[in-house]
Formats: sequence, structure tokens, C-alpha cells
Amino acid sequence: MSDPAPPAVRPASGDPQQPGPAAASVSEAVPPKCPTRTRLYRGGALAAEGFPAEAISDHLAADDGSFVWLDLFDPDAADLQIVTDEFGLHPLAVEDAVQDHQRSKLDRYRTHLFANVYAVRFDAASDELRTSELSAFITDRALITVRKAEWDVDALVARWDAERDLVGSGVGFLVHGFIDAVVDGQYQAVEQISDASEELEDAMFDARRRQEIRRRGFELRKSLGKLRRVVAPMREVVARLARTDEDHHVAGDRLGPYFQDVQDHVVQTTDAIEAQHELVSSILDTNQNEQGNDLNEITKKLASWAAIIAVPTAVTGFYGQNVPYPGFSKEWGFVTSCAVIVGLGGGIWTILRRRGWL
Repeated sequence: MSDPAPPAVRPASGDPQQPGPAAASVSEAVPPKCPTRTRLYRGGALAAEGFPAEAISDHLAADDGSFVWLDLFDPDAADLQIVTDEFGLHPLAVEDAVQDHQRSKLDRYRTHLFANVYAVRFDAASDELRTSELSAFITDRALITVRKAEWDVDALVARWDAERDLVGSGVGFLVHGFIDAVVDGQYQAVEQISDASEELEDAMFDARRRQEIRRRGFELRKSLGKLRRVVAPMREVVARLARTDEDHHVAGDRLGPYFQDVQDHVVQTTDAIEAQHELVSSILDTNQNEQGNDLNEITKKLASWAAIIAVPTAVTGFYGQNVPYPGFSKEWGFVTSCAVIVGLGGGIWTILRRRGWL
């Protein structure tokens, strides 16, 4: 792969197609203070790793066909200065990499591409979706990743090591592994949410778990909404990475099918999110309807007992009049009143029981 044209020294402007100012030498730059990881590929194989970030320039100068990966964990603008000087990164892209809560996107600059994506992890214990914002500068000879939170970089490295036959594709090999790991993590989160949704669906008619189902259902729907916002822009991001008709194209003929596979996974993830969102909404609606039915049953029972209690109240109220009545001051009058109370109350109970109110 040929070397990119060195960026011209010019004032930084708001034009996203203009490179930022270039420095004379990386060796003169201040090394980043944040944790870093590095890898150098040369001749279709891994040549070195774990070297200082300030040595990138020397490694790239030693072989025109070499390319590097640099990972920076939670850097500030000063930490990014060394790669800004080496690769002519645009200040707008550097600013986006430092700031939090950028949307998933792919920006194209003259000397590089800038991608911002989100790795996700579903916490099954709390039904919450946790995100890690990741940024990436993509040049002809380097992939620079910026992490603002913990993410399993070892799994990414293992993925690259498992696809050594693609190393000859250059930086596109690194980008594919990076994007594929992010998309696979997003789909895995959907599958975990699906398992949680099925668990709620099985317990949907358990009256003792109604409150738990309602709480977990709201958490799952919240997580799905968050995941949908993260995944929705990924279709465009991957599609643009897969294009070969633009400058700084990443895929190439060999990697094209691999990026197409990633794009299919994005579509599959998007469809799965929509399906799960409908399922969780249906579970919540059913739960609410069941609560309404339970309330109706309680109301029916209260009304039934009120009707039964009304019988002795009416009889005793009648006998409580201060006027003579049949059986007044007689033992048989008391027995008759008790029999009327029990008979009418029992009759009403029987009728309500047969109708399912009790």
C-alpha cells in the first residue's frame, strides 16, 4: 500500500476537508500520558507490539508497506497531539474524539476518516444497557482507536490474530476487525435482551410477579431504545466503509465481502431490536390489562360481600324500630330474624358464587 501524501502546512479551518497543521517530527512531540497499546504489521504479519507511541514514525519510515494500530485510553487533546502531528488529523475530528456523547458516524477528511461508534454490554442483573464510546482515526497506514471507557481490547486483538490471512489487506484488516467486534457486541446484547424478554413472557400471568414484570419490562424497553439509537446509524457507517469509489476507501476488493457481512449483521441487529421492542411493549400492555382485570375481580368481590352484609343490616335495622312488630319481645321473633338473615345471606352468596363473583 502506498504512502499517503504528506499533509500541507496550513492554518486549521472549519472546512472538514482541510487537514490540520502538521508538525516537523513526531519524535519532538510529547508522549501521551494516557495508557496506550501499539501494534506494527509488516510484510503480511505482526512485526512488533507494545512499543512507545512516539516510535510510530520510525517504524513507518522503515518500511513503506507497514501499518500500525495505536490505542489510547481516555486521552485528552494533549495526548492526541502526537498522532495529530504524524497524520495531519483535523482539529474537528480530534475535538470529537475527546468530547463525550457523540453520535455514531463516519466523517471523511482529506487525510483520514473519523468514525465514532458505541460498544455495548447488557447487564442481565439490572436489565441495563451499558455503552462504551469508541472513536477511530483511519489513515492509509494507521488505525488509531480512542476509548473513553473500559472495553475488551484483548478480545479485539484475539480477533485480529484469528484472521491473519487478511493482514495483507492493510489497515482495512484492522478496521474490519474493529467494526465487526463492535457490531457483534451489539447483536449479542440484543440476544441477551431477547432471553430476558422470554423470561418475562413466561411469567406474564403469574400474579405474584406483576410488579417485577412491570419494572423489568420498563428497564428492557429503556435499554432497547438506547440500543436502537446506537445501532441505527451503524448501517450508514458500515456502508460507507465498504465503498470503494471514494478516497480513503477501506474495504478494497478482498475485504468487500467481509464488510458486506458486517453490514448484514447490522441489518439483522436492527430488525431484532424492533422485534424485541414490540415484544416488550406487548408484555407491558398485557401486564397492565391483567392488573386491570385483577382490580375488577377485587371490585366484584367487595361488591358481593357488601351485598351479603346488607342483608343482616337491613333485617337488624328493621327490628331496631321503636314500634311493635310481629314477634316483638318474643323468643320466636329473635329466632325468625336470625333465620331470615342467614337464609337471605346464604342465598345471595350462592348466586354470586355461581356467577364467579366469589
